[in-house]
Amino acid sequence: MAATIAVPTVPAAAEPYDQTSNGAILPLTGKRPKNVILMICDDLGYGDMGCYGSSLRTPNLDAMASGGCRFTHFNAGHPICSASRAALLTGRYGHRSGVRGAFGPHAKSGLALEESTLANLFRHQGYATKAIGKWHLGDAPEYLPTKRGFDSYYGVPYSVDMKPLPLIRDTQNLEETTDRELLTPRYTQEALDFLSGLHDKPFFLYLAYSYPHDPARASSRFHGKSGFGDFGDAVQEIDWSVGEITRSLRDKNLLNDTLMIFTSDHGPWYQGNPGNLRGRKSTTFEGGFRVPMIARWPAAISAGQVSSAWMSNLDILPTLTSLCHLDPSPNPLDGVDMTANLLGSPQETPRKAILYFTPSSAQGMDLHCARKGDWKLRFAQLTGEIYINDYTTVHKSFWLPQHELYNVKADPAESYDVAKLHPEIVKDILDDVDAQMKTMPAPVMQAFAELRQNVGRARTPPGAAPRLPSSDPLPDWAYQPTAEP
Repeated sequence: MAATIAVPTVPAAAEPYDQTSNGAILPLTGKRPKNVILMICDDLGYGDMGCYGSSLRTPNLDAMASGGCRFTHFNAGHPICSASRAALLTGRYGHRSGVRGAFGPHAKSGLALEESTLANLFRHQGYATKAIGKWHLGDAPEYLPTKRGFDSYYGVPYSVDMKPLPLIRDTQNLEETTDRELLTPRYTQEALDFLSGLHDKPFFLYLAYSYPHDPARASSRFHGKSGFGDFGDAVQEIDWSVGEITRSLRDKNLLNDTLMIFTSDHGPWYQGNPGNLRGRKSTTFEGGFRVPMIARWPAAISAGQVSSAWMSNLDILPTLTSLCHLDPSPNPLDGVDMTANLLGSPQETPRKAILYFTPSSAQGMDLHCARKGDWKLRFAQLTGEIYINDYTTVHKSFWLPQHELYNVKADPAESYDVAKLHPEIVKDILDDVDAQMKTMPAPVMQAFAELRQNVGRARTPPGAAPRLPSSDPLPDWAYQPTAEP
């Protein structure tokens, strides 16, 4: 487990702020990044980088954090691959675009074709757009990146635990089954080649690393070097990659005008460190949803910041839309413009509750909990093992007869249920959830209605997997407080 590290107060921004006509808070200088690099890992945990308390050596990522802002309350939009990436690239829950889990090879669908992606918005504004790495939003030609706003694409269509794993350029297979150990260096070289061929054109680069997803792999240069096994080797090779890209930007005098964002799609699977958080990938505990996020832009983000602003990868599209003066998405968004927090403002941006869906029951449509401000309300939970997902788990959700409320800033491990102390917060979050669910597609609303009728046993203790409904009496020797109805 990562060592606990103090979170200092966010320092004042280096430049004064002004309220603009569209509600965003921007530096008075009017700076906007000329270029954007959005990097996302697969299954990297909240505690897997040195700057987040890990013993793994990640000097380049640590330098990126010390040169910009590190966020301590950044959430994925979903705890599994495809749905989280859909949220990142559209600013909308994947449930709105038909993405409720992870697509397999030869999927019959993908990210709904009517969705507008970040790449669409950047290309419309004249940016060069490039996607490198894992896509995982549909592998049929009409769903690949070159049909979703990217000028070009180089990478693999889905996760490294799926086969066959072709290496693709645009829509053509370069290799029917690629060498998994070479993916990170190949992605890195493709990124460096892209940066060398721009000729001063503004760009948006989406770099989606395939690792450290299980089975983690790294090239021979990094085999056994981390001291933390295959997972650690893969993380250190990603760190090297970030260093190579940063060095190229510096050599080309692009570093000052480029916003670099580094994050993960969700928490770690079987290996990896979720930090001082409960749960892992696929769960709706914080270990499945909270991920590292670093932003560096020397021209506007003051170095050495640590921000506890509550953000989500749903916010990336609206934030970049505002910051880069892009035309807005034609679709209603679930994310909000967090420009002020990205640039260093400590003031929380108002927002609705963020919904925590599970991929593990009801075809990925069950909603387990929601967070609003510092508070996270759990009202449903899977049966079986609740700390990690596994193929042996019985995947069925039950409505909790006693809702659980956690202050995830004071209690990040979700260890102390305080619902009885704050009934008004419980009601406020439930009202927010009900309002948002009314805007979801009909199958999602139906699944939520059915879940609410599927109530677990009233004697289920807080924090436990729901016990199945039963009229069996307790043993004579067992004591429990009287269960509330």
